[in-house]
Amino acid sequence: MGLVLNAAKCELLAHSSLVVDDAIVRFSRVEQGDTTLLGAPLFPGRVLNDFWSDGCRDLSRAVDRLCLVGRQDALILLRASFSAPRVQHLLRCSPSVDAPAPQEFDNLLRTALTRISNNTLSESQWLQASLPIKSGGLGIRRVSSLALPAFLASASSTFLL
Repeated sequence: MGLVLNAAKCELLAHSSLVVDDAIVRFSRVEQGDTTLLGAPLFPGRVLNDFWSDGCRDLSRAVDRLCLVGRQDALILLRASFSAPRVQHLLRCSPSVDAPAPQEFDNLLRTALTRISNNTLSESQWLQASLPIKSGGLGIRRVSSLALPAFLASASSTFLL
């Protein structure tokens, strides 16, 4: 068929003690904690923390900019674009349940809602605001509460593969 494998673009994820065949000896080795696939880290570690740090940094920058638009528009943008939907791929593909970063992301969401509404939220008010709209909340979902169900749903849907 004329297909040729470009070894310079190939990576090998294996224990360092693994003896590899001559066909794949030129592949670059990748440590388990540094492995990503389709834009999401596969394992907990430094790379997963870096992805969450980037997400928190983006949210922080968005919050500063959301304060420049109308409150209703800012709330809609926060709910539909900058909160849980922004990190949904990361939640579904990476095991973020025990990571501290989703809680930090939630704290940024709470700060954003506080700044947009110009109102300090108590813990019970924050819990109610994080409910879906049909349940009387504002629809700003807490990513720390979504981390486990999102990852398990993804794992369950690919179980047969």
